[in-house]
Amino acid sequence: MATTVTSTRPLAKKGMGGGPLGRGPGGNGAPKPNGGGPFLDPSSASRYRLGTWVALASILMLFTALSSAYIVRAASSSDWQPLRMPRILLLSSVLLLISSGTLETARRKLKQAAANAYKSWLLLTVALGVGFLISQLIAWRQLANQGVYIVSNPHSSFFYLFTALHGVHLFGGLAALAYLSLRSRVPQETSALAKAQAKADAVTLYWHFMDFLWLYLFVLLFYVR
Repeated sequence: MATTVTSTRPLAKKGMGGGPLGRGPGGNGAPKPNGGGPFLDPSSASRYRLGTWVALASILMLFTALSSAYIVRAASSSDWQPLRMPRILLLSSVLLLISSGTLETARRKLKQAAANAYKSWLLLTVALGVGFLISQLIAWRQLANQGVYIVSNPHSSFFYLFTALHGVHLFGGLAALAYLSLRSRVPQETSALAKAQAKADAVTLYWHFMDFLWLYLFVLLFYVR
């Protein structure tokens, strides 16, 4: 007589058991932000990154062309008068360097889904950026008090032009940081968290570029003749 063998192995219920990619029971749940970070959508991340690199490339081309004109003018001009560096520019440089560190910290806090810390570090970065712009305006005022204006000599013209252009682009970075601050609530959905991370990465890249650009301009304006 044929014997029917019945398996005693319990059937896995829907939603139970170990799921792939750390998705929790059954693999049907979304990954939690605190458990190893979100899975970034490559298309979204690439889109934000590509847009940032295109913007940075155009800014780099602009300042490269102006730098070439500066070097040629400085080497061939008989009316070139070196500027005495306003001391407050040293403070502004330090503020901008620190702001890169605070923004990088904010970006890492977002990866950890620490919403309050993320927003706090973002706001600190905004405050440092505003402090940089205010110090630049004070430097302009100090030069004006010395009788140095944009039309005083070629060096002063380039100084005002370079710092104004850099300030405008930095203000754009501040606007992006303000946007991130207003939307600093860390989303729970994986796709939304990945998009927020991609935006933060793009703004951080832009801000770091503005930082290094200022250091380059500082050396160019006061140590290259």
